[in-house]
Amino acid sequence: MLGAVGLRESTENAIMNANYIAAELKGDYDILYTGKNGTVAHELILDCREIKKTSDVEVADIAKRLIDYGFHAPTVSFPVAGTLMIEPTESEDKEELDRFILAMKTIRKEIAEIENGHADKELKRVQILGSSSSCGQCIRRQKLSVFLSKCWEL
Repeated sequence: MLGAVGLRESTENAIMNANYIAAELKGDYDILYTGKNGTVAHELILDCREIKKTSDVEVADIAKRLIDYGFHAPTVSFPVAGTLMIEPTESEDKEELDRFILAMKTIRKEIAEIENGHADKELKRVQILGSSSSCGQCIRRQKLSVFLSKCWEL
């Protein structure tokens, strides 16, 4: 359907999108399986094992938090336990990629509050993981509204 040229362009766009995300998240998350130049293929694998050690936040918690920010949860713990596999498609535009990057950076900042002792570990986990209590829902709504306002600025 796409033909040879269309298939090549789709592949190039998927690789470009994955490398854009990898470059933007470098420093916030460790990235596994990079090439000689630090590049990735059509997917990138974020290593969250150290985050678990320093904050008790599981990789599944991060995936669930992405749902709060309006994203489908990525592949969790495959091909490596404790990782997120991000596979942006060739059809993702830059605005959507930037929104995803902002969500991942925001989640990382929430985790850093635990790691740095600026937030009570158990309370912060409730905020990150969500809570059925009205207080937990209120906190999540406040953080989500700040995130959404930043998205409109993009």
